[in-house]
Amino acid sequence: MENAGNKVHGISITDESLKPITKTSIPALEKKYNSCNVAIHRAELQKILAANIGYEHIQLNHSLNKIEKKDNYSLHFEHGVQAESKIVFGADGIKSKIRDQILQTGRIRNAGQKCWRGLAEFDLPEEFKQEAIEMWGKGKRFGFVKISDTKLYWYALVNEKMYKRDLNISNYFEDFHPLVLDILEATLEDNTILNDIIDLSPIPLWYSENLCLIGDAAHATTPNMGQGACQAIEDAYIIGRLLETHQDFNVVFEKFQKIRRDKVNYIVSTSWKIGKISQWEKGNAMRNFLMRLIPESTNQKLAEKIIKLEM
Repeated sequence: MENAGNKVHGISITDESLKPITKTSIPALEKKYNSCNVAIHRAELQKILAANIGYEHIQLNHSLNKIEKKDNYSLHFEHGVQAESKIVFGADGIKSKIRDQILQTGRIRNAGQKCWRGLAEFDLPEEFKQEAIEMWGKGKRFGFVKISDTKLYWYALVNEKMYKRDLNISNYFEDFHPLVLDILEATLEDNTILNDIIDLSPIPLWYSENLCLIGDAAHATTPNMGQGACQAIEDAYIIGRLLETHQDFNVVFEKFQKIRRDKVNYIVSTSWKIGKISQWEKGNAMRNFLMRLIPESTNQKLAEKIIKLEM
């Protein structure tokens, strides 16, 4: 899609004044894996996927109320709509009704952090136009990345005990670099959302007879590594590849979990730890000092572990 997305060359973590803490360079990994790291608005990605699938194959406004296993699966949607299917993929998110009602497993964890996400029309300084930046303060952080020629995506987190309903977002970040306040000032209120940071504790099985969970329904992660939607896409790719050589869906589902489980568990666990460390309220100077001692080669190995796709 023309003008959708922005190529990102590096991921940098800084302190609140934009002084570098650590950085991961992307181009070497892109060359090794013949890939391209792109920051894109999720709505634009959905348009690209829908256009390739065919809009005629997509039915919207069907919220699932109940699913039952009979000879096939019986699905009951809002507005009284019902459907029957032999095979079901549960891609209904972290609060999956398919997971809750069929597999009856899953524990949602709250990280104790509030997160605002926003979009702004903003012209970044040249040095940031192909960088993803995250700034760490005391119990709070702010990140941003350019996602198109004219749009900037940003996120801001504070520890839950710091959150007050009557405060504007900018009030929390007055001690950050002035660029942060400029970005917030350029953001329309309607282009901002607020959520709790949550994930899903690893569950023992992602599948049952003729049914499989994918994406957040199986392995929802906190957003600290930017891997939620990415891992859902990898799930779909792996299942597609398996279906090229296997006709039995249940064999596919079992192989799918074996292939994917170690990687997504690593991402869920590592993302949770990063979220906790980055939100420290004390010892920040020592944290930043120790982070600066980590060689870029270590960051490269972490990034490669995320990028590498096993089959």
